[in-house]
Formats: sequence, structure tokens, C-alpha cells
Amino acid sequence: MRAWRTAAYVAASVALVELVVLIALGGGMLADAISERVQLAAREKVSAEVAPARPEAEPVARKPAPPPAAARPRSRTVVVVLNGNGRTGAAASAASRVQSRGYRIGAVGNAPRTDFAKSLVMYRPGFAGEGHRLGEDLGVKMVGPLDGVRIGTMGKAQLVLVVGS
Repeated sequence: MRAWRTAAYVAASVALVELVVLIALGGGMLADAISERVQLAAREKVSAEVAPARPEAEPVARKPAPPPAAARPRSRTVVVVLNGNGRTGAAASAASRVQSRGYRIGAVGNAPRTDFAKSLVMYRPGFAGEGHRLGEDLGVKMVGPLDGVRIGTMGKAQLVLVVGS
């Protein structure tokens, strides 16, 4: 055999021994980490089973805060009415009802989606009172801040009514 072959075999054997040692060390460290997590989980489970049950405090019934009062009269409140159910003329019909209550109509159009199950009223920041008043006037229970409507697309309107099914 030539000297270079012998040197290659020796180098490969040394590398193989080093690889086996590294795998053994790494496996041992991994086993320690897994063992610690298993033991911790077992201790938590046992302590939860052994700990005496504490009686839970009864929840305190809180009345929801009343909505803020509307600062603007209906005649100075502008509403955008959007059709969210896909039925032809639903937004125009709702706009007539809104207008008959004394509100001004800013625009009538279609919502980006037509799968709204219920009607909802959304309001600009600072107009929560007006939004809740419109909801009460129309019997709409879902009233909240603007969501999915950009303020810039509303023009001068303070409220948005999305007509659902």
C-alpha cells in the first residue's frame, strides 16, 4: 500500500471516531433536556391533582356603561347608507327611513361585501353618541366604531349604516 492511502484511512478513522463521540455527546444533552421537560410536566400535573380545589368567586354582574349622549342634532348628522345584503334597492329604502328620522344622507351605495347577516351602524371617532342614537332609532343593535371603512371615503358623514339581511 502506498503511504497516502494509509494516511487517508487513518484520517477517515479519526474523523469517524470524532463523529461517533460528537453524536453520543449531543444525544446525551438532548436526552437531558427532554428529561427535564418531562419531569417538569409530571410535577405540574401531580401538583394540580393534589392541590385543594378553591371555591371560585362568583362573577360580579356589571351593567354596561351607557352610551354617550349625542352632541349633534339629527339634522346635522350625515349618514352613508350601504347595501350589505345584495338585494336591489335595500340601501335606497333604508336611506328613506334614515331621512324620515331627520338625518341627512351623505351617500347611498353598495358595501364591499353582500353577506351581512344583520344591519350595523359604525361611527367616526367622537361620534359614538350619534351612532348609538341612530341604532336606537332604526332598531339596529350592532353599533361600533368604523371597521373596514376609511374615513377619507366617507366625505363629511359621521355615521355609516350597512344594511344586512
